[in-house]
Amino acid sequence: MKRVHVAVAVIENDRGEVLVARRAEHQHQGGLWEFPGGKVEAGETVMQALQREIREEIALDVQAAEPLLQIPFQYPDKQVLLDVWRVTAFAGTPQGCEGQPLRWVPLAALGSYDFPAANRAIITALRLPERLLVTGDFASVDDCVQRVSRALAVHAIGGVLLRAHGLAERQFVACAAALQPVCSAHGALLLLNAPAGQALGAADGLHLTSGRLLQCRERPVSDGRLFGASCHNRQEIDHALGLGVDYVTLSPVLPTASHPGEPVLGWDDLHALLQHCPVPVYALGGLSDTDLAAVKVHGGFGVAAISAWWDA
Repeated sequence: MKRVHVAVAVIENDRGEVLVARRAEHQHQGGLWEFPGGKVEAGETVMQALQREIREEIALDVQAAEPLLQIPFQYPDKQVLLDVWRVTAFAGTPQGCEGQPLRWVPLAALGSYDFPAANRAIITALRLPERLLVTGDFASVDDCVQRVSRALAVHAIGGVLLRAHGLAERQFVACAAALQPVCSAHGALLLLNAPAGQALGAADGLHLTSGRLLQCRERPVSDGRLFGASCHNRQEIDHALGLGVDYVTLSPVLPTASHPGEPVLGWDDLHALLQHCPVPVYALGGLSDTDLAAVKVHGGFGVAAISAWWDA
């Protein structure tokens, strides 16, 4: 089955609302709401297709945009690759040039709209940061809090993944509780790398190691919490998707100081795995801010890192 390449635009206004359109009943996935866009034609770049489709569909002039993520998705009757871009500058007033209803929707309200299944990953991506700090070694709770505070203040990091397998559960919970107000003050998400069933408190979500992931048989948190997992191969990705994972980390992409000599995916294998993963993917292992553009080129969503930000 031939895959249809679709350029998709995430357009936000000054109030932080996102523009969505309702598909006509006779169209594929008719009657559902969607992020505007359309098919990339032969000879077009994605940016050219995005500009043309948005001009034709909703009368806006896209002046600047940047890649957000790619979503490969298999419907029963159609295979698509959504090439999603965040529009950073546009001109004009949106109107449904084909008679389709348009609506500016607050980000927090997008989940209450009926979207095609492939669009759900876009809503998740809009909640997630592109840079995710994974905590490294620390001497105490205070040390962890100070390191996280410094990283959030110095770098454009929007999320923290607390990873501390050596801590007893009581210490881990105490550390998470101490980090929560720090993350909240910086507008950053707090995710806990912990066993299924771990009390999350005010944290935003749960992250499972690959070992814990493969032992899990159902989604371990409610839909209101984020659920992520560490993956290293196709089997783990498929298992995570079957549980309804919201995002994954894929590692190791490049050699790391913490695991010298360990086999790595490299960019080609990362790209191949991303072709089968219709949720946001963080590339992890030997990466930093400077690799974010390369991750986007290969279809990923963001960068997760320890050493790049933990000791900075």
